[in-house]
Amino acid sequence: MMPEIYGTLGPSCCDTDTLCAMLDAGMTGMRLNLSHITLHDAAEEIESLRRAAERRGTKPQLLIDLQGPELRIGVLQRPLILSTAEDVLLGPGGIPVPEIVIPALIPGQHILLDDGKLLLETVGPGKNGITARVIRGGTLQSRKSIALPGCSFHTPPLTEQDLLNLAHAEDYGVTGVMQPFVRSRADLSAVRAALDKNGGQRIRLFAKIENREGLEHLDELIPACDEIVIARGDLGNSMPLWELPRVQKEISAKCRAAGRDFMVVTQMLDSMTHRPVPTRAELSDIFNAVLDGAASVMVTGETASGEYPVETIRYLVRTVREAEAFA
Repeated sequence: MMPEIYGTLGPSCCDTDTLCAMLDAGMTGMRLNLSHITLHDAAEEIESLRRAAERRGTKPQLLIDLQGPELRIGVLQRPLILSTAEDVLLGPGGIPVPEIVIPALIPGQHILLDDGKLLLETVGPGKNGITARVIRGGTLQSRKSIALPGCSFHTPPLTEQDLLNLAHAEDYGVTGVMQPFVRSRADLSAVRAALDKNGGQRIRLFAKIENREGLEHLDELIPACDEIVIARGDLGNSMPLWELPRVQKEISAKCRAAGRDFMVVTQMLDSMTHRPVPTRAELSDIFNAVLDGAASVMVTGETASGEYPVETIRYLVRTVREAEAFA
């Protein structure tokens, strides 16, 4: 069976005509990122997908990606431009960070912001907060992720917004739920219980491997979900990047041995966010993921906010088909 081909719903592809073209190109499912919104907020986009599916006589999968235990900064008055080598304040009067991370901000601690796009290093106590130096700068916007490599925090697996979305998942035609930053089987049990409580027994559960804890508990996670997601963005932030390809291969091998489906995601066609043609390396990456046995592949920002959502799906589908024919 050919792997599932997922795009991500967003401003660049939320109109019915574009979605029809993506389905024509071979897309079989769509991810909806609920990190900042609810299913109700996305009702119009979901309806566009339903209309496109109806026009094309198909039934694409609809996956929702929850907030989960991921930590995020607070609301900024305006986007902040962080320049390399400047010092910034974390805490009151500066960049708002979750209180739970403050004790871990000891001198020398690295701080990754916005999925690792920005890198800070703790200097020490500052006026009303913690001073950190910008190692890798960029523009920081509200509610972006914050991660401290080497640190783990005991936060609930589901937020109030997650519980609200799970309560209405069946009503909106959701076929799968992606739980981010899975740490143990208990995290997955909490999602499954919330789904079952609200009539979502048939909704599939996807476990996103994005941190060291998830890797360490992989053997107990594999039988507790319907599909493992090798989410290479934050997973790559938790280790030196050169280790990531080996870890991807190890997860793939464990899933194959256990007969568990797995998905590969993150930067599969990242260059196509702004270019109509991908790199050779990206196509090789997709090809090899399929040869490793991936049951699903997914693009995220490439279709959600990229300039070439239809072309992205076309390249993804054709590369997957080429790999399937080779295998």
